[in-house]
Amino acid sequence: MKMHLPPLVALLTLVGAASANQRHARLARKYNYARDTTTPSMAAGTSTSSPVTSSSSAAVPGATTSAATTAAPTIGPQTNTWGTTIPPLTQITSGMPSQPTLPLTATYPAGAKPPISGAPVLPTPFVFQVASWPPQDQIAPTDSAEVSEWMQELNGFDIPDIPPTADGTCAGDPAAAADAAERGWWTCGGYTRDTDITACPDQLTWGVSFDDGPAFYSKQLLDYLSSINVTSTFFVVGSRVVERPQVLIEEYMTGHEIAVHTWSHRPLTMLTTEQVVAELGWTRKAIKDVIGVTPTLMRPPYGDIDDRVRAISLAMGMVPVIWTRTPSGATFDTNDWKVAGGVVNGSQSFATFQAILNNATLLDTGFIVLEHDLYPQTVDLAIGYTLPAALNFTPHLTMDSIGHCNDIPATNLYRESNQNTSFPYPNSTSGDSSVPSGSGGSTSTSKSKTGGSVSMLNRDAIPMTVIGTVVMAAFSALLL
Repeated sequence: MKMHLPPLVALLTLVGAASANQRHARLARKYNYARDTTTPSMAAGTSTSSPVTSSSSAAVPGATTSAATTAAPTIGPQTNTWGTTIPPLTQITSGMPSQPTLPLTATYPAGAKPPISGAPVLPTPFVFQVASWPPQDQIAPTDSAEVSEWMQELNGFDIPDIPPTADGTCAGDPAAAADAAERGWWTCGGYTRDTDITACPDQLTWGVSFDDGPAFYSKQLLDYLSSINVTSTFFVVGSRVVERPQVLIEEYMTGHEIAVHTWSHRPLTMLTTEQVVAELGWTRKAIKDVIGVTPTLMRPPYGDIDDRVRAISLAMGMVPVIWTRTPSGATFDTNDWKVAGGVVNGSQSFATFQAILNNATLLDTGFIVLEHDLYPQTVDLAIGYTLPAALNFTPHLTMDSIGHCNDIPATNLYRESNQNTSFPYPNSTSGDSSVPSGSGGSTSTSKSKTGGSVSMLNRDAIPMTVIGTVVMAAFSALLL
């Protein structure tokens, strides 16, 4: 029997992509097996601050590390000031024993004032009602009144007529991959548009972010970030938000930035327009129900975005954020998620991060790195190895949240407190009368680098950084 190679590769890739999504959902359930029923202590936690210098005088600043010689992290086990033991790199594997979880630092009651000027107070405590939400970790359905209302936000916007990809991978859809430049498809070739945030503008500035939470081990990460006076951007998954609302509240109330990372963590280019709207809309709603605000930043799972997904996201009032790629095609992905999946071990992931830091010194901008707070392995890597390595790196690095490092005012990170009159756009609504749509501004449109049009933001109000070089190399594996 004659077997044709291209169809076989495509078939295997489809199976692999489906398995990757199933594995992500399975691991998420494994490490987030229970609802958030913890009653946190009312007493504020204590932490030991490192001698770092604030990168600004804002109410919630990032931090600049002091210059230091490059030092390898201690090969564990290490014990933090709060008692968590970090295992040696060689022992950070998919089968490692789980660490005990930590209680939240404080209870923030309804009516508590957040650290964002003009933002509404915290709403009534969130209570998860299964019947009111899509099934967790499944593509959000489109046959609801909510999705019908959110679809109206696309009215008046040019949503490119780009058909969905087969599975969000290059090998799974060779025809789409061949058209990647025209599509503006990041997964196959790293194509970006002027509306994408892909770096911090200042050289040697790391835009710190963590994806896929809030999770059971996010508290360890929050304690460590507090101890070194660094704020991060958390790209949260809707299915996790409804499980761990108190963790999201602590992230927000302690000055970290909150952004959208979809409901079920599927590659967005493989979904229909209605499904993309549902994935973004339900996550946005979950965040607002828990902390009272609607984020204006989003990150596509796997970095999987094209001009259609961009246009939908922008029409719904969310700016896409992706991690950095070098002109040679190297992505700033630590592969920490592969440790939880058993593909690599802690030593290999940390070696990848060391290479990222070295590559960062060659850029004329700052950079954004992909890390995760969903799994105990990824949190151990962050607080025991990657963040300490950055603190001790030479030349010294500024560590900051992504919005702040891009000079986006904290108020503009949420629609309810947004002061930018040009974004969200004048005819954009959230389906919520309490959310102001933009007024007084105009929507400009810019021809994309390889065809098609994408809406542009008012750069005076929300400056953004773009990696200008288009990378032509195609990828055959999923990037997370």
